[in-house]
Amino acid sequence: VAVTGSSGVAAAAGLYRYLRDFCGCHLSWSGAQLRLPDPLPRLPAEIRATTPNRYRYYQNVCTQSYSYAWWDWARWEREIDWMALSGINLALAFAGQEAVWQRVYLSLGLNQSEIDAYFTGPAFLAWNRMGNLHGWAGPLPRSWHLKQLYVQYRVVERMRSLGMITVLPAFAGHVPQGVLRVFPRVNATRLGGWSHFDCMYSCTYLLDPEDPMFQVIGTLFLKELIKEFGTDHIYSADTFNEMSPLSSDPAYLSRISNAVFRSMTGADPEALWLMQGWLFQHQPDFWQPAQVRALLHGVPLGRMIVLDLFAESKPVYQWTESFYGQPFIWCMLHNFGGNHGLFGTVEAINRGPFVARRFPNSTMVGTGLAPEGIEQNDVVYELMNELGWRQEPLDLPAWVTRYAQRRYGAPNAAASSAWLLLLRSVYNCTGVCVNHNRSPLVRRPSLHMDTQLWYNASDVYEAWRLLLSAGAALGSSLTFRYDLVDVTRQAVQQLVSEYYVSIRGAFQSRALPELLTAGGVLVYDLLPELDGLLSSHSLFLLGRWLESARAVATSDREAEQYELNARNQVTLWGPSGNILDYANKQLGGLVLDYYGVRWSLFVSLLVESLNSGSPFHQDQFNQAVFQVERGFVYNKKRYPTVPVGDTLEISRKIFLKYYP
Repeated sequence: VAVTGSSGVAAAAGLYRYLRDFCGCHLSWSGAQLRLPDPLPRLPAEIRATTPNRYRYYQNVCTQSYSYAWWDWARWEREIDWMALSGINLALAFAGQEAVWQRVYLSLGLNQSEIDAYFTGPAFLAWNRMGNLHGWAGPLPRSWHLKQLYVQYRVVERMRSLGMITVLPAFAGHVPQGVLRVFPRVNATRLGGWSHFDCMYSCTYLLDPEDPMFQVIGTLFLKELIKEFGTDHIYSADTFNEMSPLSSDPAYLSRISNAVFRSMTGADPEALWLMQGWLFQHQPDFWQPAQVRALLHGVPLGRMIVLDLFAESKPVYQWTESFYGQPFIWCMLHNFGGNHGLFGTVEAINRGPFVARRFPNSTMVGTGLAPEGIEQNDVVYELMNELGWRQEPLDLPAWVTRYAQRRYGAPNAAASSAWLLLLRSVYNCTGVCVNHNRSPLVRRPSLHMDTQLWYNASDVYEAWRLLLSAGAALGSSLTFRYDLVDVTRQAVQQLVSEYYVSIRGAFQSRALPELLTAGGVLVYDLLPELDGLLSSHSLFLLGRWLESARAVATSDREAEQYELNARNQVTLWGPSGNILDYANKQLGGLVLDYYGVRWSLFVSLLVESLNSGSPFHQDQFNQAVFQVERGFVYNKKRYPTVPVGDTLEISRKIFLKYYP
């Protein structure tokens, strides 16, 4: 069988299509099933596939921190292979930019301490780059810059060799405070605080786009970057990510986008600006049609590509006349904060791109994946990647049945039935769906927690039963074991909500025995069982995340700093729980020592309240539990990086105890 393509990516996508559709193979973040038939199947005739999309885009500026923060070249190489096989041809190449900025700042006359006060730590760089934060969990050691430069060289070289277009960062207008010392007459404005951060770590300076220094700095940075890494002429900059501009005057907004674009063309006359369209749906009160049009029309038509970032739930093209003529990419955002939790909007993504292409005067030029965090819900990404090459929607039940067979390497009636149940329940959120895991399991306990689901809980319990029944036949498949952990985890997450409702009911009706029973089961059995389940699979280990952070370090001090970065991001997200639990994960070690300890304190304070007859005060609990949360970030405990226990046995044990 010969596979050819118009580019390396097209050929790779053709190869994966052959492996998938004719050899029954499967490749995903959680594992591969590559048992090839012998002999290889011959094709009855030549198969030609074309895509209606110029671009298949991948990544989100936040993914750089939530998922890629600690990646080495070996992990990047695997990802780029997956990207090529998935047909992705446009992606961000953001590593190493701080090393270039450092050079530019020093050449402008800033000193090292001013630069150190500006850069955040590695786990928070995404928000430093967008002007949301400075200094938090920093500074960046010199070794960090060197390692990131090395990674970036390898990444851009490999992506380009496969025919992918790399997107480099550009200047969005945010500057360190040191720029005001060196250029006291420069016109810069201090933005407000971002997301519960005060000005100690937020309130960045935004250079006035009309100030001549805007062009000087922007062009200097981009020229230096291009000298270092070459260019494919597409650049990304986000000036107002979750931050309001100083004025809603359309003329002002046009001048800003024009200044950003001119700073790109000053270094590269062929520059195209790729912009995340998140701001338009995040602050719709500010971004009325006149404001959106002004920002977009500050750049010549066709010289900007807008990512309609959350198009599966909140498409922007529909109320902006297809971005007023600027090309756009229909993106599935899907995941926030890299949270675990089964979730998808399969109906919306199966129809959405085709509806967008038929929109009056549509300027759609591609489809994209824009998750904040990866390595979760493989099925949704496999589906979206396939849709990028399709001319019309897929038959989803038939598709997911084949998916299960390919993923596990054998047909299995119970596994197929389980996947059909998951498809119609957790994976079919309709309406405006925002996938933040708000389960009581991963949130700070209170008496007012949200336990609502967008699906039938019984479908997940039944899918769990069916998958377990397939264990004897499919237990040797690594992808099956991963899915069994994930579905059991989802079932336990539901059970936690049920116990929480019992705990709250018992407390409100002052029933101490019932409170002790439900609280005791949750804290002393269910959560430890979940921790044991997660600890049985390498991809659900807290130790893996922490050790990957430590592995980047070149000294004990760096290792400690990086580990604190990694721990803080998945828990407090800031010095005082500023964005608490936004990036929650369900990992072996984290469930027991963080969520479990929190629940234990909550239950014991409720019991104490009933015993003493004094009311439960949420604010007092919050102060006490903050010490527990902070204690976890600083506990210095080393967590295992190797799984323990048999996933099938542990899942079966939990099932026999708890299956409703």
